[in-house]
Amino acid sequence: MRSGRNYFFHCIVSMLVILGAVVSATYTLTAMKVVEPVRWLIVCGIFLVVGIFLFLNSLRRLSINSIAPLPEILPNIPRDVTQQGREFLCLENRLEHSPIALFSVSSVSNGSEPKSVHAINGNARRLIAPGRTTQPQHLFDSLRAQSVGKRNLITFETEQGIERALLSCSSVSINGSSELMIALMPVESELQLEAQNAWLKLIHVLTHEIMNSLTPVTSLSRTAHELLMENRERLLELDFQDLSMSLDAINRRARGLANFVSSYRSLSNVPDASPVRVSIAALFARLIALVGASWQERGGRMECLCEPPSLEVMADESQLEQALINLIKNAAEATHDLEKPELRLHAKLVRGSRLRLEVNDNGPGVPEDLIAQIFTPFFSTKEKGSGIGLALVRQLIQGNGGTVRYARRVQGGAQFIVMI
Repeated sequence: MRSGRNYFFHCIVSMLVILGAVVSATYTLTAMKVVEPVRWLIVCGIFLVVGIFLFLNSLRRLSINSIAPLPEILPNIPRDVTQQGREFLCLENRLEHSPIALFSVSSVSNGSEPKSVHAINGNARRLIAPGRTTQPQHLFDSLRAQSVGKRNLITFETEQGIERALLSCSSVSINGSSELMIALMPVESELQLEAQNAWLKLIHVLTHEIMNSLTPVTSLSRTAHELLMENRERLLELDFQDLSMSLDAINRRARGLANFVSSYRSLSNVPDASPVRVSIAALFARLIALVGASWQERGGRMECLCEPPSLEVMADESQLEQALINLIKNAAEATHDLEKPELRLHAKLVRGSRLRLEVNDNGPGVPEDLIAQIFTPFFSTKEKGSGIGLALVRQLIQGNGGTVRYARRVQGGAQFIVMI
């Protein structure tokens, strides 16, 4: 600081010298009272140059002296702050776009308030945003109940139906306080697809082996019954009746089992989808013409709503229509005891430009303990149900790149949600 003051004093002196030289030269030129004006002007010029030089030199040293102490005042500034900033932004970007939903749960509660739950990245915020989880607090309660190192499967309700997610939990310490870090990965679609593929493989093997065994049994029983009929006069009446009844029973049961296996074979022989541009309004019109009259005859009504009317989707038209027919048939069977059965189909666009198609009825709905099994092949809640209707629906929708799920309705009844 002392040297800085000296340089500042030198600047003042230099400015005075310059000022004196300029004033003297001006006075000489205007008054001409000096004996030798030329020499005096030269002297003034020399003083002016010296003053300017001293002023510039003092000003430069004063500037350097004022900047030099900065490293001593802020000695802890990192040399490459820009590089650290880039690394921080890269880390934040990776965390934000991580393919799993990340949540943090505080380790302690605030008095009567429960432990706070925070969404850390974009997937977590989208999961609890309107249009996804219908009851975020129930999901938060499930997250608060987790313990360190635990990996399990949790279930929660979404706008698309029941969702299952794989959960993993670990503990971290931040600023001296510990909190739980929870990673959540929805796996409902993947589990459905794997289960469907497993059932299809099983059906393929079973139908192949059963049909190989049934074919000769059916053929031999029919041949034996024909021989018996040709030689009935040679047999006693009692023997003929017993043999005829036995062979006929074998033949009928073999044919019934063959028909049973053929119906299930349709699940494993669904052709690949051939997507075309399908008008939903035209599809609804065909469905109303096909089954609307039967609902009116029962004293009920069938309503189809398409928003907007020009809504279209890329899908296999015949497969999508067959899937909806199966869902409508399922609704008809669920409401057969009602005086005023109602069926409502509603199609609209949702996030990501996807088609959301709801099939609602006012029947009793699916019991809570059976929801997880209704799409399973061979499973049926009806006494004479084949158990392939909803399984075939899922197969057709998944073949078109979509999903179908069952959702609970607040006002009662069943709701199936198709997303394509």
